[in-house]
Amino acid sequence: MAAPDLLVQYGVAVLFAWAFAVQAGVPAPAVPILVGAGALSGSGHMDLVLAVAAATAAALGADVLWYSLGRTHGTRVLEILCRFSLDPDSLIRHAKERFAAHRMRYLIVAKFLPGVNPLAAGLAGVIRIRLDRFLLYATAGSLLWAGAWITLGYLCADVIALIATFAARLGRPLLIAIAAALITYVVLKFARRRRFLRHLRRARITTFDLRQRLDAGDHLVVADLRTALDIETTPYRIPGARWIPPDSLDDPRQVIPKASEVVFYCAEPREATSARMALLLDAHGYKHVHPLSGGLDAWRRAGFPVEPARVEPHAR
Repeated sequence: MAAPDLLVQYGVAVLFAWAFAVQAGVPAPAVPILVGAGALSGSGHMDLVLAVAAATAAALGADVLWYSLGRTHGTRVLEILCRFSLDPDSLIRHAKERFAAHRMRYLIVAKFLPGVNPLAAGLAGVIRIRLDRFLLYATAGSLLWAGAWITLGYLCADVIALIATFAARLGRPLLIAIAAALITYVVLKFARRRRFLRHLRRARITTFDLRQRLDAGDHLVVADLRTALDIETTPYRIPGARWIPPDSLDDPRQVIPKASEVVFYCAEPREATSARMALLLDAHGYKHVHPLSGGLDAWRRAGFPVEPARVEPHAR
């Protein structure tokens, strides 16, 4: 049975479960269900206030879940979220950067961005935002998200009914076309990711190899690619490392001499940002570029020394 049919048959219960699942990170579309609930309200088949309240409560429940996981498990919670996304690496990096720039306001915006809401809520827990402040912004964002889409469906109930009738006439050809487009998208993403992971496995350097080479006095450029938020939560770095934001490497020769041997480390799962920057430098003709396996966490777990790190105000 399709989701719209379930919504018609079971109403608010399906709306609550669907909104919770989507805002908790399940890769499914929320807008058709919310707009559909609004259209049902407009036609008298569902109570508008109850629909908005159910979707708001579901989204808030998902926020509290990820906030709690962020407080108890720290940045490791982001590795869980990697399993729910086709492009987890860039998604996590961008979420960290936006959260560092906008703080709690980002919790509101994240409701409208597919796959981002659990990251924003989890990051709020990681950096230990006060619970009352978190609940204030999370409630406001949940109410705005649910209210906006459901109200849109309520106001456009007649138009949505016409669209649904037209789609029903198209039937199977429309479903086949949508399925084909979705499969093509997934296959292309999967192929790109396979290439990305192959390069990562081939180019990695371990923390023990790096320590040996630094102790031997080898001339290496060790680049810290972490976000300002990462450095705020873990204010340490490998001794001698330079903090280099990835967006400054659009023309890497302005930052790192081309003859250098470079080691990147980041805080994303599977050294994602380090691997992307290694691919970028490889395309610019750099011959010896290595993502550090395990990043700073692996370096610290090995018991190797670190030094204080901070982000300069102008660099933010």
